[in-house]
Amino acid sequence: MGQRSDDGVNEPWRTSTRLPLILDALLGSEEEPAVRHLVNAFGGPAARVKDQLVGEPAYRSRRLQFASGGEMIMHDGVTVAVVLHAAPTGFAPGGFHLPSWIPGLDKDATLSDLKGALDAPRAPGGMGFVLDGAYVEPRFKNNRGWNEPGNLLSLSFRAEAPQHACRPEDDDCPTCSDLLVRGARTGGMDVEQTIAALSSAAAAGLITESPSWVPLADLQQLHASQLMERVESQLSCSACLRIICLTLYRESSPTFEYTVLNEARQRPLEAIPPVEQWGDHLRIAKDRDAMHYVDHQPGSWFLVEQQGSLFLEARYCINTMVDSTALLRLDQAETDAYRTGGHDYLSDLAKRIDKSGPHTEESPYFRRDLYRGPDRAMLSKSVAAAIVNHTWAAEQRRRS
Repeated sequence: MGQRSDDGVNEPWRTSTRLPLILDALLGSEEEPAVRHLVNAFGGPAARVKDQLVGEPAYRSRRLQFASGGEMIMHDGVTVAVVLHAAPTGFAPGGFHLPSWIPGLDKDATLSDLKGALDAPRAPGGMGFVLDGAYVEPRFKNNRGWNEPGNLLSLSFRAEAPQHACRPEDDDCPTCSDLLVRGARTGGMDVEQTIAALSSAAAAGLITESPSWVPLADLQQLHASQLMERVESQLSCSACLRIICLTLYRESSPTFEYTVLNEARQRPLEAIPPVEQWGDHLRIAKDRDAMHYVDHQPGSWFLVEQQGSLFLEARYCINTMVDSTALLRLDQAETDAYRTGGHDYLSDLAKRIDKSGPHTEESPYFRRDLYRGPDRAMLSKSVAAAIVNHTWAAEQRRRS
């Protein structure tokens, strides 16, 4: 992995730990000597082997789990991750013996202990480290308590940066890994049954639909209309946090992919046509009662309408690092002023809302903010659906 220094003088982990065995095995196949060497070092053969297909197009995920507490994960025969389970697991009741591989480190290690033992550069955007071009990512109980002894669960070594690829350990996430339904005869994805499975999981709160993409309920009708090159729904898993991307194409086979948030946001999605062009009479009738986009000022506000009422979603600053949004139903005076002053009036109103500090009770807009009420989640979803074609993210997707 990557460029190595001459003798490890500037990287003491090369000579003081057994980690080079792991790094040499990454991206190798089961037949390669470096991988066989690691299997032997883990006390092979594996105590448990788990195989499954992931996604569509599918890749085969193979997990070799050793009684020592080590684990190797392969995608289509290539080693993509190695995990040292510090905490007990079903296949290794005692957990991995870290001191024999990283002197000075044990199952009670904190993040500070890891930093001292590895003496390696920190990976950007997380708690991990970079060793010879590979990424080492510690996991702690409930993703917290990393400076308290006894919370370390595992150390994961992989070739791809965490911000660009899902963790291979999540291939068999108990919450979302079985939501893709394959046809009994073809083995390919059964789109209708997969949508049903995703919808059930969303209804149960296990996964969450993104309102910035096509709703699952609209996916097949939009695809059948042939109005869009690709139609995509995105859903996030509450357990592993992966983003599920279900995409139907006009001229190619459907796909079901897991990705990380940064990558999911950059996927292309053309503007969604008006529902009258593709929906059935029930869907069109439902749309009449929904919120609809009216106008917006990039980075400042959105105006939406629902059954004759106007709602302004205005961004405001809490401090130099944090901002938020307030949702106000325009009163009669504000509605009349908008009819007269138009876009400029709303920009001025948004500035007044921002300057008033609407997150504080002293602001005249504090109690009017509908996002502070019990219907916040429903209203936020409704507004997001109304402005889906007009957000900054939508503009970036269309340019990609």
